[in-house]
Amino acid sequence: MTDNTKSLLESLLFVSQVPLTIESIRSVLQDISSQQIHKHLQELKQEYKDKNRGLRIVEVAGGFQMVTDPQLSGYIKKFFRRPREKLLRASLETLGIIAYKQPITRREISQIRQVEVSQIIENLTNKGLLRVVGRKKVPGRPFVYGTTRQFLLHFGLNSLKELPKIEDFKKWGLSKRFDQGGNKNGVDSVAKKG
Repeated sequence: MTDNTKSLLESLLFVSQVPLTIESIRSVLQDISSQQIHKHLQELKQEYKDKNRGLRIVEVAGGFQMVTDPQLSGYIKKFFRRPREKLLRASLETLGIIAYKQPITRREISQIRQVEVSQIIENLTNKGLLRVVGRKKVPGRPFVYGTTRQFLLHFGLNSLKELPKIEDFKKWGLSKRFDQGGNKNGVDSVAKKG
């Protein structure tokens, strides 16, 4: 199988609409170790980069995905003439708070933003960018929210560790309200999937 492993991996990446994890690839290529699969994917990724092709292989949302070269996005947008749905500023602010402070309650988000956020949270949940990740261990046991794998995909992140550091926001003078609310203590997890 090693003769055509890269070709098979390339085909799987091409037909998949979501990032492929090593585990999902391994379910197809059971006779190849996870380390070998990872090695072949890294080689393919480098080959695409070196040959300056219109496609790239990227690591995103905990997996690998074949995407178009970002430098060609202007041409692709012209071709499709279908603008990507943009998030409103209020939604982006709310997502940012949740991404950094998760798990966090709706009330804590409202305190930080100083506005009611119920509708925004509902919209972001319907878009698959947020989910309920548990309940806080306080009277009333309110839901706590966290980001999803779709959030990582939407923003082109492999993990939350790739978010800008809080210190950067402080340098830019943007952290005053952000320093309020939200913590990781006192939460019962109800879901592990993103």
